[in-house]
Amino acid sequence: MVKSIIQSTTPTLYDQDYYLWLMTTINQLRTGQFSSVDLDNLLDELETMGRSQKRAVKSLLIRLFEHLLKITYWDVERERNEGHWKAEIRTFRREIKDELKDSPSLKPYILEIFDQCYQEGRKEASDRSQLSIDIFPLIPIGSLEQILDENWFPEYNHNHHAKSD
Repeated sequence: MVKSIIQSTTPTLYDQDYYLWLMTTINQLRTGQFSSVDLDNLLDELETMGRSQKRAVKSLLIRLFEHLLKITYWDVERERNEGHWKAEIRTFRREIKDELKDSPSLKPYILEIFDQCYQEGRKEASDRSQLSIDIFPLIPIGSLEQILDENWFPEYNHNHHAKSD
């Protein structure tokens, strides 16, 4: 009798009080009350966790590329912003490495989205700097290992306006 009451109230608990639903679900799993667990919502939550981790990594990678490109090609703003940009680059690198340490299986995903994220980073850098997108190389400026290396920076290109043959 008690079990059927729990089962009928659990799905609405998810909608009414997420935190309480979470604590209840954890308690049910810990105490072996598996038949009481709200499996549908639990599975949805687990899938969402995986998706949001991927989204976070993708966003960090785009921001990392954007800042590496700005520091390399945005000459007029570099002197004023270099310290800030380097701090941001350090943060993005650390956060990506933390994600990979927690979930090494995300590395193939990062390699899969690497070029796409670079192109997005190019667009962001162009938008924020108001420089033509053509100033930023079409091909990624470094490998995954390089861009995550805390001591690596692309060489600053001081005369990118001059076309070289």
